[in-house]
Amino acid sequence: MTGATHHTDPARRDLLILGGGLVGMTLALAAARKGFSSHVVDRADPAELTAEGFDGRASAISTASWNLLNNIGLAARLEDQACPIVSIAVSDGLRPGRIDFTPAAGEGTLGRMFANRTLRLALFEAARDEPLIAWHSRAEIGERRRDAFGASVALADGRRLSAALMVGAEGRNSPSREEAGIAIARWDYRHRAIIAGLAHDKPHGGVAWEIFYPAGPFALLPLRDDAEGRHRSALVWTVSEADAAGVLKLSDRAFTAEIAKRMSDVLGTVTAVGPRASYPLGFHHTATITAERLALVGDAGHGIHPIAGQGLNLGLRDVGALVEVLDEGARLGLEPGDAQLLARYERWRGLDAFSVALATDALTRLFGVPGQTASAIRRLGMAGVQRMPALKRWFMNEARGMSGTLPDLLRA
Repeated sequence: MTGATHHTDPARRDLLILGGGLVGMTLALAAARKGFSSHVVDRADPAELTAEGFDGRASAISTASWNLLNNIGLAARLEDQACPIVSIAVSDGLRPGRIDFTPAAGEGTLGRMFANRTLRLALFEAARDEPLIAWHSRAEIGERRRDAFGASVALADGRRLSAALMVGAEGRNSPSREEAGIAIARWDYRHRAIIAGLAHDKPHGGVAWEIFYPAGPFALLPLRDDAEGRHRSALVWTVSEADAAGVLKLSDRAFTAEIAKRMSDVLGTVTAVGPRASYPLGFHHTATITAERLALVGDAGHGIHPIAGQGLNLGLRDVGALVEVLDEGARLGLEPGDAQLLARYERWRGLDAFSVALATDALTRLFGVPGQTASAIRRLGMAGVQRMPALKRWFMNEARGMSGTLPDLLRA
């Protein structure tokens, strides 16, 4: 435990985390492990976010992210809910010449798939038991303030919460980022991701499928069998914005037929499809992830295409880096909002997040080029990668999140 700041003001804490989603709540728990107190403010109702039901919203947790969850004491709650990703199959429209990323014996899995509800339940239960976290749910923020002495928000019910550092963890449309006037580069892919949970008659064998069609990627992500023993996967199907409304309106039967056409016999017959959800796909990257007394984490600072399933993992790397920087600062007697510490966080995370975002964007564009020639070139390239163990290992290390300068919390 390192020195967290203690103030006479009972409402003042070390961190004021705005946004209590997967990234914000993981940050609060990771910070608490190092002795930092936090206010977590979120407008959502936790009961709604953890309601029963299988909606297909799922996340791939890389090896590095799993190390983080383990290091903050969540592994025991999550271990038996995970579906290991044993291998990743990448295919151009299910034509010959696919790449299989399968680790060698003893190298472990490529990650774990979790239903988002499972992750939320584990985080929320841990947060409720943690005295260093003051969780304010169903809370609306009236105003934000930051100055040389600290950061604060006024809630709609009149309470004022203050801290040494404000953290924007509200996702893509972060009000904290907007309010700070941070410049952002963004473009819209004019595509929409359609998400649904599937039950199917063939076991998936822990294989995650990424099938590329000219209209966009079609991903099948392995999930644990349900209580009745049905095999399940999460579907993330990218369609053009122009087609999205039509696809969402299809009857269950027509929707199932469209999926079956695209996945061929990969998972056998689809026996059930859960409710469909969708969200627009865009790319955004901020010019900076810090301002006076402010740090951005997760989608507030960078939003990428879900093609490589790295969005949440990128956010959890932010968490690990920020906590490590604050912890080292505390040992030197620096408080969490110190400008030197924020500059260090900026240097550490800015470039890494940008390179992952650019690589993901390039991949999206490369596989989105229509036509037979483009497809032939892609398949030729994929066949080349398939024959180059060193290159495949590099891709697998990227997928595991084990490359670059890793924060201590993300190491085994």
